[in-house]
Amino acid sequence: MLATFGMEMVECGGTLAKHAAGGATVTVAVAMPRPEAAGQLRAAAGHLGVHDLRLLNWGYGDLHVDRASKRVIMQLVREVRPEIVICQDPEHSALDLDPDRREFMLLYVEALALAGRDIDVAECGPPHNVSAVYFMTPDRPNCVVEVVDVYARKEAAMRELGFQLAFSGQSFRRQHPPERLRLVLDDPQADRLSDADLGWALHRQTDRAAALYHGLYGHSGAVMAEPYRRMTLFPFDTLPG
Repeated sequence: MLATFGMEMVECGGTLAKHAAGGATVTVAVAMPRPEAAGQLRAAAGHLGVHDLRLLNWGYGDLHVDRASKRVIMQLVREVRPEIVICQDPEHSALDLDPDRREFMLLYVEALALAGRDIDVAECGPPHNVSAVYFMTPDRPNCVVEVVDVYARKEAAMRELGFQLAFSGQSFRRQHPPERLRLVLDDPQADRLSDADLGWALHRQTDRAAALYHGLYGHSGAVMAEPYRRMTLFPFDTLPG
């Protein structure tokens, strides 16, 4: 998985946990981890059964979609040689005001394409073609993964990300009046929550709502689901039920 900030690892954590539990080797590369959050990211990965966490250590505003940056991802892909890759949805990222996210999406897909070509072999290793790319939390999903059986692990992982939860809590307080936050949490004492606890309380609600929306509410056949969009068509021998 190519994660930009780290929260993405938890947002599709149910899928990662199920693959890891099924015997797959799961690698998560976080492009822009805050140094003070490195331990939290490792703790979150542990809840999901992810033992190969790579911190790529780009800084905000420092990304350039150039040959050197492409080689970082190419070398990782050629070393790990994954069957599938999960990354963010380019369409969703285009409208996201998080820094560098649009550039990273272009970098990811360009580097994945180059990783399968006979280029920069001396610097990055022999070519490797990824079988499929899945975009997480897409605006237009075409498949979902049932995660109700591992959802507790997903929430435990999210709870570890205190640095990002505190940032979310601060953002929510700037954007919304306190009376609305009290109402949505059904908690008259919500003003007394720390930024991290407020971030956790609201993330827990929104993440559960999203999982149920793509599961029970969406008539997908799942109860709690994580949505994805496969970049290319699904190849079937026969139509699945």
